[in-house]
Amino acid sequence: MDAKTLNILEQVTRLYKRYGIKSVTMDDVASHLCISKKTLYEHFKDKEDLVRNIVLLDYNKRNKFFLEIKRKNLNAIEELFEVYRMINSMFRDYNASMEYDIHKYYPDLFSKVKDIRRKQMFETMYSNMNKGKREGLYRKDLNSRIIARLHVFKVENMFDNEIFTMEELSSIKVFNEVFVYHMQGIMNEMGRSFFDANFARLKADLG
Repeated sequence: MDAKTLNILEQVTRLYKRYGIKSVTMDDVASHLCISKKTLYEHFKDKEDLVRNIVLLDYNKRNKFFLEIKRKNLNAIEELFEVYRMINSMFRDYNASMEYDIHKYYPDLFSKVKDIRRKQMFETMYSNMNKGKREGLYRKDLNSRIIARLHVFKVENMFDNEIFTMEELSSIKVFNEVFVYHMQGIMNEMGRSFFDANFARLKADLG
């Protein structure tokens, strides 16, 4: 993807997050970018193609993040520090109206994106559970597959519920409680010692 296309996608993403996808026409996009519709259509064949590329850009950013974590050679708990830092950022940046528009007006795209996200979350957590057991930080009797599936279920339903408001979900207080609750269920004594010695750093980073 060239720099100009990337710049368009990032600007349009901000536009969609502010006004929603449905209400923003291709004319609006061209006007906002100060380019002609002809130029816009040189990059994207139609609005659906534009939305698809925005979703793909978001996925690529997340995938890049997970690849960078693997290259850091962290232990399993440190990996989850990084993952939950990203999830906290997702909660703070989450836009319900944009998600709703994709779901309603681009159902096939929404379904594909949901499946990709779900698979990515599951594989990341499943790999982490097994790594933590090998490193002696997690309970040996922990069922990696069940915990990974519970993680996916929890994240998906936290975005789509009437129990917590988005303000609560994006607050550091609620986030810390959810994270500690999860970690206490999977760690052994060695893991808890490492967690207790390093969790303050994560809280400070998240503000």
